[in-house]
Amino acid sequence: MDQHPILKATYASRAESATHPLTAYLFRLMELKSSNLCVSADVSTARDLLHLADKLGPSIVVLKTHYDIISGWDFNPHTGTGAKLAALARRHGFLIFEDRKFGDIGNTVQLQYVAGSARIIDWAHIVNVNMLPGKASVTALADAAARWRERYPYEVRTSVTVGTPRSESFDDDPPSSAPQANGNTADGQSGGSGLGDGKVDGRKGSIVSVTTVTQHYEPATSPRLTKDMAEGDETVFAGIEEAPTDRGLLILAQMSTVDTLAGPAYTAACVEAAREHGDFVMGFVSQQNLNTTADDQFLSMTPGCQLPPEGEGENGVVAGDGKGQQYNTPRKLIVGKGVDMVIVGRGILNAADQKGEAERYRKAAWEAYLERVR
Repeated sequence: MDQHPILKATYASRAESATHPLTAYLFRLMELKSSNLCVSADVSTARDLLHLADKLGPSIVVLKTHYDIISGWDFNPHTGTGAKLAALARRHGFLIFEDRKFGDIGNTVQLQYVAGSARIIDWAHIVNVNMLPGKASVTALADAAARWRERYPYEVRTSVTVGTPRSESFDDDPPSSAPQANGNTADGQSGGSGLGDGKVDGRKGSIVSVTTVTQHYEPATSPRLTKDMAEGDETVFAGIEEAPTDRGLLILAQMSTVDTLAGPAYTAACVEAAREHGDFVMGFVSQQNLNTTADDQFLSMTPGCQLPPEGEGENGVVAGDGKGQQYNTPRKLIVGKGVDMVIVGRGILNAADQKGEAERYRKAAWEAYLERVR
């Protein structure tokens, strides 16, 4: 594969350059927890789901769910299964990815996302879409997320960073004309100002750049954070703020099955749609890194990851599951294919020691990332 510059960029540096608030937050989480592991929580009861999320939360940065295979799902928006998952995500520091694979006309996918009994948008930070119906499904989900955020009660926090260059960066003589200052935008969400390197009333001028960043968070008074929650559920993982309320989309661009119909033309259309909706699309579920142009900053999450039995190393045999699924090791995916995160399901869920196996996968995937960026 072509060596896109992003393959050598650290997660910390990508957090600084990311334009999607949720992507930036996820990269910060990955750096903080030394983890690029997503666990696919393919269990069948709400009790098992919450237990698994609590047990494996310290090792992961994303929990992938299929709410429609869960029996006993409590749909109460404030105290139900989704709200409890969100509380565990805050406590342990991970994001929730509902693997819904929306795949219908625009109006239908909007309703599936924001309405119905599950109200997925309320508790899932990330969802994905099967783009076979076309780009309209991506546009429809983006519009639905934008409208939801306008109506959803949130808390606005603004941070201002002021930078002044060193004195040696100034010329002895001022330029013939100083640039005009640019004020902050009216809504206060972003902006900058620059003052010229000229002399005013005989005094040496300076250059000051101001960057203002505003993000939206769920307010601490939200009933989802306080009402009928167990003691400690409202706590936030140490070292990072709670996730922004912004929602994100992954496009299903490639699959790990033997006879997938997601060919090159389909994948190219997925990348094109992602570029058109960069304020909502975080990246792809894919089998390789799909960044090709200089401006591409998309992340890639990859299923079909498995380690050989402990003691065999990554050169051991990793067979398929006999149902069309193909497996690759973390190193092959992260170093060889350039993906950012691995998604592991049965390799961890079927282990006698799920917590210990999750740590084994986390360490292997993280070491592969460190090898790639060296």
